[in-house]
Parts: sequence; structure tokens; C-alpha cells
Amino acid sequence: MITFVYAQDEHGAIGFKQDLPWYLPSDLKHFKETTMGHTMVMGRKTFESMGKRLLPGRKSVVVTNQADYGADIPELMVLHNIEDVLELGKNQELMVIGGAGLYESLWPHVDKIARTVIYDTFEADTFIPEIDKSKFELVKVVHGVVDEKNVHAHDYEWWKRKEGATK
Repeated sequence: MITFVYAQDEHGAIGFKQDLPWYLPSDLKHFKETTMGHTMVMGRKTFESMGKRLLPGRKSVVVTNQADYGADIPELMVLHNIEDVLELGKNQELMVIGGAGLYESLWPHVDKIARTVIYDTFEADTFIPEIDKSKFELVKVVHGVVDEKNVHAHDYEWWKRKEGATK
């Protein structure tokens, strides 16, 4: 099973210069709670934007074309193609956390989406397409709390592929 986990602004922006365009501590907490105990799959640039850190309580998988990538990080699993990701996802839920190229490659195979929508716009260079509502249904929404640390209005949304919707 493949689950996408991401935050976006009102225009579908998900990144700027290999980083998040916003600072929203409650979304970082949501990300941790959503991915904890799961296998996270990410592209090489996403992994490097996180400082090549393995996040506690989660297994990290990097997808890259570089043959010897990650040899210096024994706990890191490295895959080299989408077929290997799909095979890994047959026996467990994979949390795909970026980047845009990996989302694009796996979009036809995604089963669930955990999306944070931030009701603002930001300077960005990386975007994600809108969810196809003919294939996915919104199953839950939780409104994020706006306070002095979390200044942007936001919602946490959970989507699932509709029964019978082709992948």
C-alpha cells in the first residue's frame, strides 16, 4: 500500500529551493505522528534536504539512480527504480514523503493521501497536481489550530482511492 504524505499551499506548492516554503510546527508534529512506525520512501534530494538524517521510529528508503548511494549509512535502504518500490509496498504501507518526481512516478499507484492544506501562498519552485476527485474521496478533515507559533490557517485531510477507481 502506498500513502502520500505532504503539505501544500493553495496553489499546490510543496517546496522552494529544496526546503519547505513555510514554517508550521503543528504540521511537523502531524508528519511525525502520521509516519511514525512506518517505512518512509523519498527521493535522494528529499533525503539530502533533511541532512541525510534517519528519523527515529521510522525506516528510511531512498530512491535514486546512483548505484553506490547510502553505502556509508547501514540503516538506509536504497532502491533504484519504481518497480522495487511497488514490490516493497505489497507487504507494508509505504509513506511517500517526496520529492515531486517520486510523487509523479507513483501517482498512478497511490492508495491513500495524508495532505495538509495551508491556506496561504508562498514563493515556490516545486508543485504537486491537484487530487483527482473522480478517483479519490475525502474521508476525514481536521482543522489545524492557528496560534502564535502556527500562524497559517490549515487543514489536515485524509483521502483514499475510490473503490473500483483505476490506478
